[in-house]
Amino acid sequence: MVFISPTKGQLTFEAMFQDIVDFILQHPDDHYRLIVGTDSQLRESACFVTAIVIHRVGKGGRYYYTRDQENVGKSLRKRIFHEASRSLALASELSDRLAEADLAGVEIEIHLDIGSSGDTRSIIKEVTGLVTGTGFPAYIKPEAYGASSVADRHTK
Repeated sequence: MVFISPTKGQLTFEAMFQDIVDFILQHPDDHYRLIVGTDSQLRESACFVTAIVIHRVGKGGRYYYTRDQENVGKSLRKRIFHEASRSLALASELSDRLAEADLAGVEIEIHLDIGSSGDTRSIIKEVTGLVTGTGFPAYIKPEAYGASSVADRHTK
């Protein structure tokens, strides 16, 4: 899987993860939010973009994203659940790697591209339940900028 950093270009998962660790270790006493969010855009197939944001609270941050095309059909419900599962898979991998790097205190958030207005309002409980059931906090619009802003920017 290839990740893209707006400042560093294409990175492997290992290089992206090491960049996150280095960013945290520059100021280890600061508070960090590690955010994973996925958005999709339907074309002939669906373009899925998963973003990872490392936010040094009050002091900026950086982000990385990966983009894939997949055929998941035209169902919005199916696409939203696929977005959530992509975010969860990456968050689980990051969580394991953070524990190995002795950074288990960095909490990972899942940002979902759903909200209380629009077509996705009917599945909020199901999707947030899926995420929180795995132990990650779930955020929806308008707080879910990892999916609705960062990932969305790269689906176009």
